[in-house]
Amino acid sequence: MRRQDYTPIRLMMRRKWEVFPGRNQFCCGGRCILSHETGVFKLTLVLIVITGSLFFIFDAPYLWEHVHPIIPLISAALFAWTLAFLFRTACMDPGILPRSAIAESEFYEAASYEQGEAGAMYVPPARTKDITVNGKTMKLKYCFTCKVFRPPRTSHCSMCNVCIENFDHHCPWVGNCVGKRNYRYFFLFLFMLSLLCIDIFASIICHLVVESKEDKNSFVDALQANPASILEAVVCFFSIWSVVGLTGYHCQLVATAQTTNEDIKGSYSRKRDSQNFNPFASGSWCGNCLNVVCSPVPPSLIDKRGFVTSQYEEHYGIEACHERYGAIPIFEQPFSGGQVSRPPQAQHVTRDVDDRIQLHSHMEN
Repeated sequence: MRRQDYTPIRLMMRRKWEVFPGRNQFCCGGRCILSHETGVFKLTLVLIVITGSLFFIFDAPYLWEHVHPIIPLISAALFAWTLAFLFRTACMDPGILPRSAIAESEFYEAASYEQGEAGAMYVPPARTKDITVNGKTMKLKYCFTCKVFRPPRTSHCSMCNVCIENFDHHCPWVGNCVGKRNYRYFFLFLFMLSLLCIDIFASIICHLVVESKEDKNSFVDALQANPASILEAVVCFFSIWSVVGLTGYHCQLVATAQTTNEDIKGSYSRKRDSQNFNPFASGSWCGNCLNVVCSPVPPSLIDKRGFVTSQYEEHYGIEACHERYGAIPIFEQPFSGGQVSRPPQAQHVTRDVDDRIQLHSHMEN
């Protein structure tokens, strides 16, 4: 069959981002992934763009002619880098962990039943598993939504309804979760935004001081002649206190190889001894910083632009309702007499999964 014969078939197939189970929203054909609530992100973008535009319209020309061209050039570079890192943070996969397939979740559910005197009894599955990371024992928590044991530092975001590797926090200001794949760009965005606020505020003060001296007027007269500069200075002044403080906080987190989630929970700070150490730290603050800024970005675990094939639909059960992807209800009938009937989906476990259950039981006996 010639290549062009495949074109109509490909056009009829759905992309995987169209059946994505989380609450994220996609744009640009699935290339960009955002949170389902982007109002605060739009506010962030508007504040940066309007403040920068006012500066380049009313202050940059004066500084170019009367002070030095390097000042507006530096501001333009910081402005461009800030927007670039903002969009990079907001529009990329933060490190979403794929959900389990139907067979895997059914196997786990079927393995949670024991035969009692009155029939099958449901036994709640184990919520944790112990693993060793760099000599430290850590617990893997089970996610009942994604039906997977979460790797270390992974948490389920209730806003996006997905598990995020190296989960830092859900940031509405950038319209996305901050995790393993985009934390670097989030940190660089904060750093560049801090420099931009300081640079614009200092440049505005320089503009007003130079103008008041050249025109031999008071500083108050210069303020009255430049109302746009006053607005920019007010926005930058209040932004400096919050943005610079947040940047300093994340500098401390980067230097100690922690996430915001770990720091809030006190994972490595509540009890400091030889047993409670950070297994993800490199041993020095310099090495921790290099790991964040210079390490390669891991590949995405979700194939957003891949096509939904029949095998994919069979594995994840998305032909009926994509929101049940990987999430199998435990109870189909009301609780009665301390017993619960076996869920219908657990009765139709595939032959391979049944074989795995029998083999597991035989090995235990």
